[in-house]
Parts: sequence; C-alpha cells; structure tokens
Amino acid sequence: MKWRARGVARRDLFAGGLALMAQIAAGQAQAQAPLVEAAARGDLARLQALLRGGADIEQRNAGGRTAVLAATAGNHLEAVRALIARGADVNAQDRQRDSAFLLAGASGFTEIVRATLAAGADLKSTNRYGGTALIPACHHGHVDTVRLLLTTPIEVDHVNNLGWTALLEAVILGDGGPAHTEIVRMLIEHKAGVNIADRDGVTPLQHATRRGQQNVARLLAKAGAR
Repeated sequence: MKWRARGVARRDLFAGGLALMAQIAAGQAQAQAPLVEAAARGDLARLQALLRGGADIEQRNAGGRTAVLAATAGNHLEAVRALIARGADVNAQDRQRDSAFLLAGASGFTEIVRATLAAGADLKSTNRYGGTALIPACHHGHVDTVRLLLTTPIEVDHVNNLGWTALLEAVILGDGGPAHTEIVRMLIEHKAGVNIADRDGVTPLQHATRRGQQNVARLLAKAGAR
C-alpha cells in the first residue's frame, strides 16, 4: 500500500508541477505583451504611454490576440480608436480567427464596427465558422450592427461552413422575436435570397414555420419564399 501512496504522491506532485509551469508560462506571455494587457483593461493612459515608448502596435499575447482585438473584446471604444489612430490592423486574426472587425460584429459593438470599417475592415474576412461579420450579427439579433453592415458592400448571401446564409442563421438560431424579425426584414430589403436552402434542402420559410416564427414566416412568404 505504501508504494501506491508514494505513486499517488508523485503523480500529484508531477501534475502540480505542470500546472505551475503553465501558470509561469502564461504569466511570461502576458508580461511580454503589455500593450495587449493594457488594451484588454481599456487602460487608455497606459496604452498611450506604451505607444509613446515605442511598443509594437501589433504585438500578440499567447493566444495570438493583438491589442486592438483585446480592446474590442472588452468593448473599449476609446482604446480601439487610439490604437487605430496609431495604425493597428483591424483585420489581424488570433488563433481562433477572431479579428477586431469580426468580433465587434458578432458582439454587437456597433461603434467599434463603425471604427473598423473606417480603418479598412475586410468585408470578405471570415471567422472560424467560415462566416462574415454579418452572419453572427444576425444570429445574435444585433439589429443596429446588422443595419450598419448592410450599408456596406458585404455579401448578403455568403454561405458559412454550416451551409447557412445570414438569413438562414437569423431564422435557425434566432427566436423569431422583434429583433430577429427586424433583421429578416432588413435582409429581405437588401435582396437576400429567400429561397436559398440549407444543406438538407430546408428553406428559411420552412425553418420559420417549423419553429412557429409566424411574423418571420409572413415576411418571407410576402417576399416570395417557398
């Protein structure tokens, strides 16, 4: 029994050592990306001090996240603007394929989307699901963000890796409430393909009907959906 106890103790010690090493590595990675850390906190004074000191505007943390992406994740608009003014790349993607533009769209941070658009956001860029900024914005019911994106030449009928357009995603993952109904209306207004089906051949109207989304179904039917 003693050898078993010693074995357990050694295993626990080894696991603890690995955990400590991981913590140290994470701390070192964070320390090596002070601009990203300041951006994540929205610490504008610290950001500006670091930039004046010559910090690399495109430095990345362990997850590949840049300062402008970290500021976006925290919805720190002024930090985003300050970084953009210094030339931050709003299309730089981390290991999860998020960029400041894509994450702002998915999160419904409309003013950050506006700032990234002015800074040259790539409308054709896609996230880890193969979707443009418009698709998750429709999914999450971000009406103002969708409205803004639809003023750009973004592809309304882009199909993601799941085989869904923005319209399909708004219906399949939406709740049929006022926000998603308004998004469907806007997509129709911008000539979204109302009869583009998913990979199983199910159309937006069929999905809406199955889900009891009566207002959405009426809009689609009126637009010629089948």
